[in-house]
Amino acid sequence: MKIQASAEDYLEAILVLQRKNGKVRSVDIANHMNFAKPTISIIMKQFRDNGYVTFDADRNIHLTEKGEEIATRIHERHTILSKVLMAIGVDEATSFADACKIEHNISEVTFECIKRFYEQGNLD
Repeated sequence: MKIQASAEDYLEAILVLQRKNGKVRSVDIANHMNFAKPTISIIMKQFRDNGYVTFDADRNIHLTEKGEEIATRIHERHTILSKVLMAIGVDEATSFADACKIEHNISEVTFECIKRFYEQGNLD
């Protein structure tokens, strides 16, 4: 499933915040991504309408299976690419920013090769 890079970033942010805090609200995403809360609220409504998230009675945001699948894939890419970049000498802040750019455009074939190379411990 292919969606826009910005949507992938929002879904990844929800996953990261959910793992960190246990629950996620629009204000948490706004603070995490440095966007205005009304902007995030509009996007979360669109995500709900497209089946990526649900809201509970307390307005907490939950990833659906479809949303979690995308978020997990993007987060794995971001994490591994950041670690690979740091292993070759890129500073942490730059590696994080560059991995965010790369994760959306790299082919599945290339990413799987990088992932396998990384997991085999070839970067130590």
